[in-house]
Amino acid sequence: MKTETTNTSTRRKLVIAVTGLNAIDSPGPGVAVLRAIRECPDFDVRIIGLSYEPLEPGIYMHDLVDKAYQIPYPPAGTENLLHRLKYIHEQEKIDLIIPNFDAELFSFIKLSDDLNNMGIHTFLPDLGQFEARHKTMLFKFGKKHKFLIPEDRLIHQISDLTKAADELDYPLVIKGKYYDAIIVNSKDDAQKAFLQLQAKWGLPIIAQQFIKGTEINIAILGDGKGNAISIIPMRKLFITDKGKAWAGITIEESSFIDLAHQFITATKWRGGCELEVMQTNDGKAYIMEVNPRFPAWIYLTAAAGQNQPATLVKMALGEKVEPFKDYVAGKMFIRYSWDMIVEVGEFQKISGMGEL
Repeated sequence: MKTETTNTSTRRKLVIAVTGLNAIDSPGPGVAVLRAIRECPDFDVRIIGLSYEPLEPGIYMHDLVDKAYQIPYPPAGTENLLHRLKYIHEQEKIDLIIPNFDAELFSFIKLSDDLNNMGIHTFLPDLGQFEARHKTMLFKFGKKHKFLIPEDRLIHQISDLTKAADELDYPLVIKGKYYDAIIVNSKDDAQKAFLQLQAKWGLPIIAQQFIKGTEINIAILGDGKGNAISIIPMRKLFITDKGKAWAGITIEESSFIDLAHQFITATKWRGGCELEVMQTNDGKAYIMEVNPRFPAWIYLTAAAGQNQPATLVKMALGEKVEPFKDYVAGKMFIRYSWDMIVEVGEFQKISGMGEL
C-alpha cells in the first residue's frame, strides 16, 4: 500500500476489487459500491471489476472500472476461485476485495485467511454469523435474539406447500434460498412459484407468513465487535414486481436505529449488511430478511453523509474509525435504465480471454 502527496492532501493508493457489476431488474450492489469508493477524497484508487458474465454493464463503465476479470461461478468451488484470484493478484497487486453477492460470500469467507496471506484484505462476517442469519434459519435466529420475524416453513417438495398454507394461511411469500420473493394467494400460484424458484436457486424453498405494512430497508456497517459504525434507514417509494426498491428516501426514526443497534449487538456483525423490515400499521417492526452484504442502494449512504463502502475500506485496512452520528434525512434515490453503447471487440475480449 503506497501513498502519494498532493497539494491538498495525502491520498492512499489502493487497488480494490469489487464483484456484483450486473444491472438486471434485481441489480447487484457492485456499481453503487465502487461509485461511493470513487467519491472518497482519501483514496487514489484503481478499481478491478470481478464479473461472472460478459454482459455485466459494470465491466464497460471505464470511468468507474479500470480493468475487469471474469471469475468462476460459486459452484465451481473455492479452489478454482482461489486459483483465479492468485492470477489476478499477480497482475494487479490487490489490496482489498469487496464481494457483493450472497451466493459467493461463503467462498470468500472460506478463503479469507488465504487471501490475507497473499496480502489481500477482506472485511466479512465469519461463517457463524453468515449462517445464523440465513433465510432458512431466520425464524430460529429471531426467537433466540427476541426479534420479530414472520413464521416460515422450509419446503423440500411441492406437496409440503399444502401444510404450510394450512398453518400460515394465504397470502404467502414464497422465497428462493438466495434471492427472489413471490407473493402468492392460492395453491396454484404457490406451486408455480415453487417450481420457478427451485429451478433458479435449488432447494429448500421458504414459505413465509405474509406481513402487511410499510417496507423499510436499513443499511448497516458493523465493526465485528458489537458496534454499529453506520446506520442508514430508507423507506421504499417505488417497488418492482420482484419487491426491489426502485426509489427510496432516507428517514429519521429512532426505532429503526435502535433495531439496527440491537442486531449488531446480538450478532457482532463484521462488515456491511442490510435489514429488510416491514413496519405494520400498529408500529411493529418485523425483520423479513438479513442480507449479508451491502444493498444495491448503498450509494445513498454516501449521499446522506455516511459513506459506508469507503468506511469499510478504511476498517479493512486497519484504520480506526469512529461511529457516525448524523445523516441527512430526506435524501432520495431514483433508479433508472440507460442504454450504454459498447464496442463488440470489448465484449469478445472479456468473453474469450476473461479480461478487459
